[in-house]
Amino acid sequence: MGAARTDAHAPPHQRLRSWFVEDARHDLPASLVVFLVAVPLSLGIAAASGAPVMAGLIAAVIGGIVAGSLGGSALQVSGPAAGLTVVVAGLVSQFGWAVTCAITVIAGALQLLLGACRIGRAALAISPTVVHAMLAGIGVTIVLGQLHVLLGGAAGSSAWENISELPAQLLGLHSPAAFIGLGVILLLLVWPKLPAKVRAVPGPLVAITLATAVAGLAALQVARVDLPDNPLSAISLPSLPEGQWGAFALGVVTMTIIASVESLLSAVSVDKMREGHRSNLDRELIGQGSANMASGLLGGLPVTGVIVRSSTNVRAGARTRASAVMHGVWVLLFTALLVGLVEQVPMAALAGLLVHIGLALVKPDDIRAARRHGELHVYVITVLGVVFLNLLEGVLIGVAVAVLGMLRRVVWARVRVEKDDAPDHYSVIVEGTLSFLSVPRLSRVLAQVPEGAHVDVELVVDYLDHAAYEHLATWKATHTGAGGTVVVDEVGLGTEQRSAPKPGNRVFLAWSQWQEGEPEIPAQTRRDPLVEGAREYHKRSAQMIRPQLEKLASSQAPHALFLTCADSRIVPNVITTSGPGDLFTIRNVGNLVPRHNESDDQSVHAAVQYAVDNLDVSTIVVCGHSRCGAMTAAIADGALDGPVGKWLRWAETSVRAWRAGHVLGRAAADDGWSEIDQLAMVNVAVQLESLSEFPEVREAEVKLVGLFFDIPTGTLLMLDAGAERFTPMPGGRASLVPASTNGAATPVTGVITG
Repeated sequence: MGAARTDAHAPPHQRLRSWFVEDARHDLPASLVVFLVAVPLSLGIAAASGAPVMAGLIAAVIGGIVAGSLGGSALQVSGPAAGLTVVVAGLVSQFGWAVTCAITVIAGALQLLLGACRIGRAALAISPTVVHAMLAGIGVTIVLGQLHVLLGGAAGSSAWENISELPAQLLGLHSPAAFIGLGVILLLLVWPKLPAKVRAVPGPLVAITLATAVAGLAALQVARVDLPDNPLSAISLPSLPEGQWGAFALGVVTMTIIASVESLLSAVSVDKMREGHRSNLDRELIGQGSANMASGLLGGLPVTGVIVRSSTNVRAGARTRASAVMHGVWVLLFTALLVGLVEQVPMAALAGLLVHIGLALVKPDDIRAARRHGELHVYVITVLGVVFLNLLEGVLIGVAVAVLGMLRRVVWARVRVEKDDAPDHYSVIVEGTLSFLSVPRLSRVLAQVPEGAHVDVELVVDYLDHAAYEHLATWKATHTGAGGTVVVDEVGLGTEQRSAPKPGNRVFLAWSQWQEGEPEIPAQTRRDPLVEGAREYHKRSAQMIRPQLEKLASSQAPHALFLTCADSRIVPNVITTSGPGDLFTIRNVGNLVPRHNESDDQSVHAAVQYAVDNLDVSTIVVCGHSRCGAMTAAIADGALDGPVGKWLRWAETSVRAWRAGHVLGRAAADDGWSEIDQLAMVNVAVQLESLSEFPEVREAEVKLVGLFFDIPTGTLLMLDAGAERFTPMPGGRASLVPASTNGAATPVTGVITG
C-alpha cells in the first residue's frame, strides 16, 4: 500500500516522496469523501449524546489525526461513534460533561495499557451475536430517543419513557421539524437506489445540506445547532467527581470495553474489505487510547474506530493512513472557518440522520445468523437488556446467556431414538459429550426401546465418562439378556481417536477405550465394513452431497482426467480436495497407458477420447505413488505369467528408461528415494509421453500434469519440467525426506500390492 510498500526504515523524506508519487492521488480524494461523511455524523452523535455539539467535531479531528497516525489499521477512520451514544448520554446526565471528559481520558489510558500488554485479540473472544445485539440495542435506543427530537420534542431519560410518550408526540406531526426530519430519513433511504454517479456524493451530506437550505429559505421556526462564537472556547478541561466513585469507575470500565471492542471489530472488518491489509490490533488499541486521552483533555467525545467511515475510506480507494489523517485536518479547517454555516443546521435534520443510523444498526442478516446458529434467544435478551436496563448490564446478561448456552451444548448430550425400516430395528443416536449429566435423558430414551429389538447405538461423542459408560453397558447387558441385540457404533472416530491416549495428550475417552480388556464382540454380530459404510453414507453423507448431485443429474463437466494406480491407498478426490463431478478417473495396476497403435486393450484410449472429445477436459493427470507393487513386480527377477504379466509389459519402457539413467530417476536418487520410487517417478513421465501421442490429446492441446503421492508422509509432489524432478506442491513442505527411503518395498516375484 503505497508508502507502506517502501522500506519502513527509509528516511522520512524518501517515504514522503514515495507517497506523493504512488498514493497521494488515491488518498487525497478519499480523505475528502470521508470528511464529507464525518461532519454531519459527528454533529448528530454529539447532539444525541447530550454533549456540546462542538465535542463531536473535536473528536472527529482527534480521531483522524491521532488515531489515524498511531493506530494499527492503516485504513481505519476513527471518530465519535453511535455505539457509545447511550453510554455518554447516561454519563453526562449523571456526572455532567467535565466529569465525562475525565472518564474518557482514563478510559484512553486503560486502552494504552491493554495495548501495551498485547491482549488486543482477547477482546474478540466476545460472542459475535452479543456484539451484534449490543449494536442493535444501541440502535433501538437511539431511534426511540431521536424520534422525539425529530417530532419537535425532547428525548426522555429512559426507553420506557420514550415509548410511553411517543403516541402524544405523533399527534403533533404537523410540526415543521417533523417534516424536515422525515424528509432526511426518506432521502437517506432512497439514496442507495440512485445511479452510481449521484451516489458519489455522500447521502448524509446531501440530506443535511438540503434540510438546512429548505429550513433557511422557508424561514422555518425550528431548533438549530448552537455553537460558541469562538470554537476555542469549546475546549474544556476535564474534572473529577466529588463523589459516586463506584459509578465513576463503572463508567470508565464500560467506556473502555465498548470503545475497544468496537474499534477492534471495525479493524477486523476493514481487513476483510481490502485484500492484503492486516491490522495490528495491539497497536490499534494504543492509537485509540492516545486519541481518547487527547479528546477527553480537549473536551471531545470518546473516539472509536467507526465502520461507516472506514468502509467509506476503503471504497473511496484510500491506500495509506494519510487519508484518515487528512480527513481530520479537513474537519479542523471546517470547524475553524465555517462555524456560522453549522449553526444553520436544524436539530430535526440531525435527528433524522441519527434515526437512520440507529435503524441501520439493527441488521436483518445478524438476526438471521443468530437464528441459524441457535442463538436467537441470546440476541433478543441482549437487545432487551441494552434498551430497558443499560448498555453494560445488557451486554453482561447477553454474555452470561451465551456462556450458559455454550456450557449446555458442551456438557449435555443430545439423545434420540429412531425406528428403522426393518422390523424390530431401532437406532439410538447420542451426540455431543456423554457425561453423568446426560444419564437421566439417556435412560428415558433407552426405556422407549421394546424388549427383544435389535438396537444400533450410534455414539457421535467426543467424550464418554464412567457413569455414562456404566449405565449404557448395564442397559446393553440387560437388553441382550432379554433376547435383544445391541451394536454400539462410534460414528466419526478414526483409528487414532479409538486408540489409547498418549501421555501428555488431551484425553477423549470413547466406548472402545472403556471396553479394553472386556470380551470381544462375537463374530456373528459384526457387520461387514462395506455394508456399514453404505449405511453410514445414506444416514449422514447422502443428504449433504445431494444438492450437488442434483445439478449433475443430467450431465457432467469434469475439469480433469485423472489416471492413477488401482492401489487402495490412493484416493484421488481426497488428495485433490475435489468432489462429485470434478474428476473423470481411470484406475489400473501401475497407472499405465498402452500405446494407442500397439495394443488390443483400448480401455484407456477409449476413456481418454471420451474425456477430451465429449467432456472437453483441459487437463490430464498421471499420478504415481511410492512403494508401488506394480513397479516392484516390473523389476523383479523372473517374468510374471498370466494377465498380470501381460499387462505389465506396458511398464517395460519405463524400466528401460530408468535403467538407462533417466533424468528423473537420477534426480530422485539424489533426493534419497528408493529404487522402486525412482522407477515410479520415471513411469509417470513415460506414461505422459504415451498420452501425448494420442491424436485427441495432440489436437486438443490438452495440458499434461505429472503427480507423485508419497504414502507414508501423505505428500503430493508435482513434476517440474524445468527443474527436471518432482517437487512439493505450492504451499506444501519446502523440503521432503522420503519416508519410503528406509522402507523400500523388496521386489518379490508374483506379488502385486498396488
